[in-house]
Amino acid sequence: MNLDIDITALLNHLMTYLWPFVRIGAFVMVMPVIGNSFVPPTARLLVGVALTVVMAPVLPTYTAPEIFSLAGLIILFQEVAIGVAMGFGVQLVFDAFALGGQVIAMSMGLGFAVFLDRTRGVNIPVLGQLFLMLGMLTFLSMNGHLDLIKLVAESFYMLPIATGGLSGSAIETMLAWSSQVFVVALKIALPAITALVVVNLSFGVMSRAAPTLNLFAVGFPVAMLLGFVVIFLNMAGLQENVALSFAAALEKLPALIGR
Repeated sequence: MNLDIDITALLNHLMTYLWPFVRIGAFVMVMPVIGNSFVPPTARLLVGVALTVVMAPVLPTYTAPEIFSLAGLIILFQEVAIGVAMGFGVQLVFDAFALGGQVIAMSMGLGFAVFLDRTRGVNIPVLGQLFLMLGMLTFLSMNGHLDLIKLVAESFYMLPIATGGLSGSAIETMLAWSSQVFVVALKIALPAITALVVVNLSFGVMSRAAPTLNLFAVGFPVAMLLGFVVIFLNMAGLQENVALSFAAALEKLPALIGR
């Protein structure tokens, strides 16, 4: 029995999955939760392949050059940049949570209590890791990962394959959005910092009235205890800031792909 295989038709069929996989795979590698370093690369690769198999048959048709040509390499870099930019835009919000936790930890005197952040491979204060975990759980509870996957699928209609990469305005939008890291971190850390500043001022007045008072023996435990109390009382506000930050990020991402 002779089996005639049309190599050209087979390659064309594979290309209908390969080009979407480039954008989807780049997005999966940097997206929150799934793109973290504690998720094995094999698992991320399988997620990217699964999403490609589901999305590719319903995507709009496109005409792309050979992948090993110069034009194909340019499109390859464009698709990778689009996927990375979409995942990085939301990842910035998580960096803001970690930064806010670090600022609070430094103000409370917990800067020495560090923990290995498996997401970035560096040591950060425990409070920063706590806020990062709370942000991750809030992100999953509001189905943020599903919204991101939906946005990736819509990006193929808003910015089809082989029609151009990120525009100059998209890059400006990304740079402007990166400044929100400090804004969100300030919103998270401001209540605790304000309370701790009041405590430090109070102990400063007490040290003037009673110079023999050992501020290190008394002020350090009080500042730490008050910091934990403020964090506990502000937990509802923290979750609200997290939800609003994620909603703002999801609204900003379509601007990166020309919507």
